[in-house]
Amino acid sequence: MSFFNKFFTKKKEEELDKGLEKTKSSFFSKISRAVAGKTTIDVEVLDELENVLISSDVGLDTTVKIIERIEARVARDKYVTTEELNAILRDEIVQLLAENNTEELEDFVVPEDKKPYVIMFVGVNGVGKTTTIGKLAYQYKLQGKKVVLGAADTFRAAAVDQLKIWSERVGCDFYSKGMKTDPAAVAYETVQYAINNDCDVAIIDTAGRLHTKINLMKELSKIKRSANKKLEGAPHDVVLVLDATTGQNAIEQAKQFTAATEVSSLALTKLDGTAKGGVAIGISDQFKIPIKYIGVGESIEQLQVFNKSAFVDSLFKK
Repeated sequence: MSFFNKFFTKKKEEELDKGLEKTKSSFFSKISRAVAGKTTIDVEVLDELENVLISSDVGLDTTVKIIERIEARVARDKYVTTEELNAILRDEIVQLLAENNTEELEDFVVPEDKKPYVIMFVGVNGVGKTTTIGKLAYQYKLQGKKVVLGAADTFRAAAVDQLKIWSERVGCDFYSKGMKTDPAAVAYETVQYAINNDCDVAIIDTAGRLHTKINLMKELSKIKRSANKKLEGAPHDVVLVLDATTGQNAIEQAKQFTAATEVSSLALTKLDGTAKGGVAIGISDQFKIPIKYIGVGESIEQLQVFNKSAFVDSLFKK
């Protein structure tokens, strides 16, 4: 590994550690209280650990799975001390994530056999969708890729304007038909623009309102069909953006959007601003959809590909 690769790898690791600081602080202080005065992992400790995981927004169903795994391990090994709890918990979480579809990506990649590579972003307003699009476009630009952003959220003037600002900041192309136009037409023409202008990547923004499931499903399905009509297989990735600070509400949003469209990956934003980073574990487990991107800070370069091993290592690093 070259010096520069080592430098950037170390920088990403430090950003991830800092981004998970609030979650780690809350998580470990709760565990410390749960095992205070105990020497072995007994029923009382497991009950306390269950409360810790639920209060860390891991989610009830995923928490039950983790506790059952630890119970089986304790029963098998007969005598397990509370000092071993962190290591056991870490192992079980890693194994749980390994069983899901969470990809172990090394970097931001554009498949060589897909040009333009079309990405459609979905999610409610305020979760950091436009910012994530801008940060992702920036990462692709760093690789020398030609990128176009398509403004298919045509219901809010702010959405179109914000996306245009991001395109200017990143230095990539921008396509819009303006306000109150058909979002599906924007998606179709964004893909056409990408083809005509030899773009490597086309990123399409969509409206972020959760009005009714039926309307949401119709609209998102129409946008997908429209992109596919212009380019077979497009969009190649449908990214649902979730705000980590909302905890269990992020899981509810995931339920709504996965019911409305075929979400293929997740982006979890604002991890640096919350103690609810445990929601990443619950979302990955419950939806079997890979977490692809995580936001660990406000600056343009602070978007990372989600690496489950690095995430868990950072979470349990003291």
